[in-house]
Formats: sequence, C-alpha cells, structure tokens
Amino acid sequence: MAKLFDDDKYFVDMTLTTAPEVVLEAFTNLSSVFPDKAVPSLELKKFLQTYFKEPGNEFERWTPTDWHSKPNFLSKVSDSKYRSWAEELHSLWKSLGRKIRDDVRDHPELYSQIYTPHPVVVPGGRFRELYYWDSYWVINGLLLSEMTETARGMILNFVYLVERYGIVPNGGRVYYERRSQPPFLPLMVERFYEATGDKDFLRQVLPALEREYSFWMQNRSVDVVTSELTHILNRYNVPVDHPRPESYSDDVELAEGLSTEAQKQLWMDLTSGAESGWDFSSRWFIDDTGRNNGSLRDTQTSSILPADLNAIMCRNERLLASFHRSLGNEEKALKYEKALSARIKAVESLLWDAEKGAWFDYNLVNKTRHLSFYPSNLAPLWAQCYSKSEMSDQAVQYLRDSGGLDYPNGIPTSLSDSGQQWDMPNTWPPLQHIIIEGLSGLHSAHAQELAFSLAQRWIQTNWRAFIKYEAMFEKYDVSGDGKPGGGGEYEVQLGFGWTNGVALQLLDQYGDRLSSGGRVPVCSSALIGLVYAVLKSLF
Repeated sequence: MAKLFDDDKYFVDMTLTTAPEVVLEAFTNLSSVFPDKAVPSLELKKFLQTYFKEPGNEFERWTPTDWHSKPNFLSKVSDSKYRSWAEELHSLWKSLGRKIRDDVRDHPELYSQIYTPHPVVVPGGRFRELYYWDSYWVINGLLLSEMTETARGMILNFVYLVERYGIVPNGGRVYYERRSQPPFLPLMVERFYEATGDKDFLRQVLPALEREYSFWMQNRSVDVVTSELTHILNRYNVPVDHPRPESYSDDVELAEGLSTEAQKQLWMDLTSGAESGWDFSSRWFIDDTGRNNGSLRDTQTSSILPADLNAIMCRNERLLASFHRSLGNEEKALKYEKALSARIKAVESLLWDAEKGAWFDYNLVNKTRHLSFYPSNLAPLWAQCYSKSEMSDQAVQYLRDSGGLDYPNGIPTSLSDSGQQWDMPNTWPPLQHIIIEGLSGLHSAHAQELAFSLAQRWIQTNWRAFIKYEAMFEKYDVSGDGKPGGGGEYEVQLGFGWTNGVALQLLDQYGDRLSSGGRVPVCSSALIGLVYAVLKSLF
C-alpha cells in the first residue's frame, strides 16, 4: 500500500533472503516503532533491501536444446519479408525460455515461484513465470518450430501442477494456487498428439486431464433449471474473498466505501475475472438494474455463464472421448460423449440466440443473455458445439453484421470503450485465432475466405508493429498502423508468447498467400456481402 513500485506484482515476485519467520519478526519490530504502524517509505526500502531480492533471480539462463535454425514451416512462407520475420519470431523462443533454479525446489518457503521440473517458455514482460492459457498458443508455435521436447516438458509441468493442486493454477506463483484459467490442457495434448502420435505420452497424461475436468465440473459448474430440464454449465467462480496479491492496492482502493460483505464479493469476482483470462472487461459488469453495464466496481464474473468457457469444455469432452477411444477404453469414451451431448443441449438452450444467430453469455442474476458483441460469442463455432449445420451459417452472418469486422487491425475485444484492456480498442491474439480457426474449419468458401482476410489483416498488424518497435506485443490497437494496445491494470507487455504462437500458426497455414505489400481492405458488412454474393455464384 506504500506504492514503492509502479506495479504491485513486483513486490510479490521478490525472493526472501532468509526464513519467513525471521522476516516477519523483523517487520513486526520495525512497524511497532512507528505510530499506527505507518512505516515511512525510506525505512520500508531499507527493510526490503535487507530481506528481499529483486524478481527474476529464481531462474537460471537456459536456451532450449531442441531449437534449430530452419524448421520446415519457414519454407512455406512465400513472401520474403514475412519469411525473414518468421525466422526472427522463431528465434524469440530462445529469449523467452526459463529454467527454475533447484533452490526453488529445495527452499520453496523463500519464493513465490512454484517449482516445476521442466523448463518453460514464459509470455514475457512482467509475466516472468509460466501462464496457463497463454501456453496453448506458445505450444502450438513450439511444435511448428519443431521444438517437441520443450513442448512436451511444458505439458508435463501442467500435469505436475494438476497432480499437486487438482487444477492448473492461473500462473506459476503461489498467489495463483486457488484460481485457474481457461482449461486448455486437453487442447495442448491434442496438438502434441497430432504432431507426434505418441500414445504412451497420451496414456501418461490422461489421468491428469480427467482430474482437471472433474475439478471444473465439481467446483466451477452451476445448475440452471428451465421449464423443461436442469442444465449444467460452467462459470468462473473463485472462492477467495480478499484482494489479489499481485494487484493488492488496486483491489483495496476499488472496494473502498463498500460494506464488508460487498467488498468480499467484489474481490471474489475480480479474482474470478482473473481466472477467465479476460481481466478485465465489460463482459463481467452487471449494474444495479441487472444489465451488462457499469464499471469495474460492478464486476460480477461469478454470475455469468461464459460462452467461451463452455465452448472450451465442449471441446474437452469431445477430446476426452477421443483420447479414451484411441486407447481402447470404449466405456470412458461413451461417458464423455454423453456429457458432450448434454452440454450441447444446455448451450443451445441457454446461450444460443436464434434471432441474433450467435451464442451469448448468460446472466444468472436476471436470467437473460448479454447481447453485446464480443469475439467469445463465436467460440462455440470454433468448438463445433452446436447440433445443426445452419447454425454455423447464422453465426457467420452474425459476425458480418456485428460491426466487429469494421476495423483495420483485427476484431476488437468488444465495442465498448470502458478503459479495461479486454475491451475496445484492444484486439488480442487468442481471440483472433479462435475466430479464424473456427471460420477456416467450415465447409463454406465464404467463411474460409473471410478467415484468410482476417489472417492477412492480423499478420500485417503484427508485422507493422514489429517493424516500428522491433517487438511483439501481448495486444494491439484495432485502429492506426501497427499500434500496441493499452488500458487496464498495467503497461502493454513485450515478448510475447501467445502473439508469436498465433503469428507462426497463421504464417504456416496461409504462408503461400499472405503478402506484406499493401493495406488489407476493411471487411465491412457491405463489402463482405458483395464478396459472399460473388463466391456463392461460383460454388
């Protein structure tokens, strides 16, 4: 609360120089000298210099041993400028690799870092440790870079964490132990299995995937009774009713003036918002009237059934069935297929809006859907979490009409300029990829061409920013010419793991067509309609 650092995360990432009980006693002695225990900043700084080390010393220098200079995917990139850039992105894995020192394993009481046995690739910037859902796109990129052993080690780290905590924590710090992030571990295993065909590895990790699935169903699910059935869907709901350590002063100040119970509920919902990965967004706001409106203080994440979380769970159920069938366990395969069938019915009952033609978050307070535009409204399309093929056509039409395609640098995270980083004007790599992958998987020439158009625009956005700043960013601005994003709780971060992974995937998928020359036209509703009419006449 003394605000010695610009970012609260800096302090909670520092390492103790001696045993915790010694540090606590020293702090008690120090604070008792001053009235109301208000220790002056100068004295606090001296205390920190004595008892703490700077963040980052828990790692040792490490270069991935399986990195090599010419992975095959580079030859698929026909544009020479993009190919040179792809080589630089491939080289960034070396700078983002980390190996945790053995001392963290041997003296965990001195560190907030959670020890994991294998090296990791971190996002970058203030994110000095492994992060959960970021790692899905990192692993996709590593596999394209033919860094199979690094990818294997990262997955085994997540398995280690599930075996230890029952979940994959949000990130590799003790203050994340009770919250997770979007559950992408089965999808990581899917990509690894596709790349290697390693059945022994699949058999080794499958129990952890099932344990994680059970956690989400037992601790992050809710029953919703309709006139016909009781549906079970998932939500983000972390039972931690105090400020987040890495954002402590912000959370305390945000809750000032609220009752004790209201403060606790707000802190639970802020932590649940962090579990969503979308920290923070107007998606999670519910004002006094029960509408999807308000400010950060109106965050009610736990009262919302998210379309994207349930789409991910849909994919996970399909994958768990497939994994068990691959290993000859038909009984388990049928169990997860039954769960998948029930989820699709629940998603269509509660989240699908036939009039709008898309899936929307469900508000448990007033039993309505939030009809604002977010890319997550298309996540069930990506997950193939629907029962009728015409629903995919409706969803593509919804995207055309949404206003989300009207920006030069990608699809915005929302159309609400709330000041939060998961809102306008920011555009995030994982959301671009989910929509592009969803569209490209449809049996529709129009949808596939739209996917390419979005990929071309996104790659140009990343590349222009890279030329200008010699850096990759965690997020970008939907307007302007290669501009990093902003807003939220901290400065935009350099690195950046998932940005690199998404760029490499799109360069691999569309490398024969992507061009660094010229501006990609904005795909407005009218223009896409014209393109669609032409394509329809051809096919």
